[in-house]
Amino acid sequence: MLMRRAVLAGLAGLAMLACGNARVEAQSFTKQVHIIVPYGPGGTSDILARLIGPKLSEAIGQPVIVENKPSASGNIGADHVAKQAGDGHTLLITDVGTLATQPSLVKRLAFDVQKDLVPVGMVMFSPYLFAVHPSVPVSTFAEIVAYDKANPGKLNVGNSGVGSIQHLLAIVIAKKYGLKWGMVPYRGGAPAVRAVVSNESNVIFNGALATMPFVTQGQLRGIAVSGDKRLPGVPNLPNFKELDMPIVEVGSWQGFLTSKGTPPAMAARLNDELKKVLAMPDIAKKITELGGDVRTSTNPAEFGGWIAKAIDQWGAVVKAEGIQVDG
Repeated sequence: MLMRRAVLAGLAGLAMLACGNARVEAQSFTKQVHIIVPYGPGGTSDILARLIGPKLSEAIGQPVIVENKPSASGNIGADHVAKQAGDGHTLLITDVGTLATQPSLVKRLAFDVQKDLVPVGMVMFSPYLFAVHPSVPVSTFAEIVAYDKANPGKLNVGNSGVGSIQHLLAIVIAKKYGLKWGMVPYRGGAPAVRAVVSNESNVIFNGALATMPFVTQGQLRGIAVSGDKRLPGVPNLPNFKELDMPIVEVGSWQGFLTSKGTPPAMAARLNDELKKVLAMPDIAKKITELGGDVRTSTNPAEFGGWIAKAIDQWGAVVKAEGIQVDG
C-alpha cells in the first residue's frame, strides 16, 4: 500500500511538473515575432513599433520584425493579424480608437474586432494636434470658422482613412459649427500629415507623436490640442476643453493585439514585457518628448474591457450623428 501511494504521489508530481512546463512553454517564443503596422511608415503606430520592437526582441530572445500593411483605415493589417496562427507571434499595433469605430461603420468588415483579435495591452495615448498649412490665413479656431464660412469648400481635412477617428472628429466638428470643409482620406496618419505639409490638403487632426515635429519646425501651424490639458511642447495652443469642442477626450490610443486562439498566458507575458519596455527611462522620455503619454493596461482583460467600452461609445456617436461611410 505504501509503495502504491509513493508511486501515485510520484506520478502526480510528474503531472504537475508537466503542467508547469506546459505553462512555461505557452509563454515562450520559439521564432521571430512580426509586428504589423496597419498604416504607412512614419505614423504614430509605426514610430512606436520601431521604438518598442528592439527592446521587445531583447526581452523575448527572438527577432522582432516590423511590417507596414496600410489601407482601409487599418483594416487590411488588422485582418491579416486576425487570420494568423494563434500563437502570439504576430502582433498588431494600431490606433485602437479607430479600430473600435469599425464595427459600427463598416457593414462588411472582414473580421470581428472582439472575436478574431486577442487584446494584449495599451501602450500610449497621444492627443491630437489640430493644425493647418501655413498658407491658410488663420491662427485660431474662431478664424478657421470665419474663413470656412467665407470660403466654403476651400479647406480640406486630410485624415488617416475613411472611418478613422480623425475623419469622424472632423465630421462632428463640421456639424456643430456648420463648416463645409472636405474630407480627404490617406493610407495612414503619416501620409495625411505629409499631404498637409505639401499643401495637397490643408487641415489635419493627427496624433501629436507624429505631428509635433512639423508644428515646432513651422511646416504646419498649430491651432489646438485635444483633451483638457495643454502640451508642454506647444504651450501656446489651447486645448479642446478651452474651445468647447463637441468631443474633448479624443486622440490616438495605441495598443497591441494578437491573433485569435493565442493562449491567455502568452497574451499576459506580452503585456508584462510591454510594460517593462515602456517603463524604461529612455523609451518613456522619447514618448514624452514627442507629445505622447505612456498608458499601460494592468492585464489583457482590462484592455479588452477598454475596447468594448470604446466600441459602444463610438457606435453611439456614429448613430447620433448619422455618419455613414460604408454604403
